[in-house]
Parts: sequence; C-alpha cells; structure tokens
Amino acid sequence: MKRYTMICVLLSLLGGIMAPGAIAADKKGAQLYADLLSAYVHDGVVDYQGFAADEGKLDAYLDFLASLDPGKMPRNEKFAFYINAYNAWTIKLILTKYPDLTSIKDLGSFFSSPWKKKICRINGRMLSLDEIEHDILRPEFQDPRVHFAINCASKSCPKLISEPYEADILDSQLDAVTKEFINNPERNYLSGTTLYVSKIFKWFKEDFTSGVLAFFLAHASGELKRSLLANADTITIKYLDYDWSLNNE
Repeated sequence: MKRYTMICVLLSLLGGIMAPGAIAADKKGAQLYADLLSAYVHDGVVDYQGFAADEGKLDAYLDFLASLDPGKMPRNEKFAFYINAYNAWTIKLILTKYPDLTSIKDLGSFFSSPWKKKICRINGRMLSLDEIEHDILRPEFQDPRVHFAINCASKSCPKLISEPYEADILDSQLDAVTKEFINNPERNYLSGTTLYVSKIFKWFKEDFTSGVLAFFLAHASGELKRSLLANADTITIKYLDYDWSLNNE
C-alpha cells in the first residue's frame, strides 16, 4: 500500500510538471518569436520596421522569457534559451531608437557601451547583453559556434536566422550557421596564402582553442577547404574591418 501511495504521489507530481496548460503556454510563448523571425528576418536582413509594428508581440515573447527559470533547464535547452534571449533583446534594444540610428553603436557613448545596458529580464534579474555573452554563453557552454548564432544587429555579424534556436536541433543549427559564416566570401576569404577572416576570430581568439586555421578546416567546404588544405603550411591570417552598419538591408 505504501509503495502504491508513493507511485501515485510521483505520478501526480509529474502530471503537474507536464500539465497540458503549461505545455500549451510554453508552445504559445515560443511560437511568438518563431512567427516574428519568419515574418521579419530574411537571409539575415532584419526588417526592424516590421518588428516595430509588431512590438507588442516581441514584448510578449520577452515577458515569456522572463517567466522561465533557465537554471532548471537541461544543457541544450538552456543554451538555446540564452541564444534566443540575446538575439531577441538585441532587437528590442534597436527598437528603442529605431529608425533614428544607423548602427547599434549609436545606442552607446564614449563612456558607455550598448552591450552593457541592463535591459534583459531573466528570471527576476536584470542582465546586460555582455553578461549573457561573456558570463554565461561563453564560459558555461564553451562552444565557439555560439559566435555565429548570436547577432549584434550589424552587417559584419553572422546572420540572424529566421527561426528560433531549439534544444532538440541545436547542434545541427549551430553547425549550419557556422558553416554558412565560414564559407561566405563576404565574411572570410582566401587570397593566395593569406586567409582574410572576420575580427570575431581576433576578439575571441581564446575560444578557438585549436587555432583559427584548424577551425576553418573543420567547417570549410568546397574550393575553400581544398585550397586551405593545399596551402595549410603557409597560410597567414589577417583580420578584416568590421562593418557596424545596421543589418536592415
């Protein structure tokens, strides 16, 4: 009888955790962001005018994120949560001055950075974009592919994709955005034996623990990979200028 009672209690607790209403609410919250990205992000170009017209839906999604406790999430769910939070709050930050800006840097000053503004509501805390990136995403997950998933609203950034990051397909999504960035000649290219790369690889050099060239070889494809392999012993790295213009065209 005691064993049966214990089983009933456990089933009751599980039923509360997996209550249909809670699941439906979670799906509805996540769908808000999916709908926005599908409508207003196309091949990395962000329609901030569209986001501004639908800002109520974005605010509802940010409220949904604020209601969650990422500390209780499994690793990939937590990883995806913070990537989505970073990207969604970046859009919200741009909207605070849009259309009267040409760069996210317009939201800062000589003495303050837009990435240090404590705007992100996460589980009862106010965080900055820098804190999400440098205190959570980079040290906790130690996956350099994150640099091609988070978006700084600028033309030289890796593209914002038109769908949310999701725990069950996160690895394939991270692989896809990394390969897209590495193999995009507008972001990186090989000229002779000089590999011109994004300044992301300079700013976050310590995250690419095997070296920049090794990272390129792991994710490059086609002619780029063949040329890198053929010249691997003589490749030199140079860093490209970064275009901070808004990624709205």
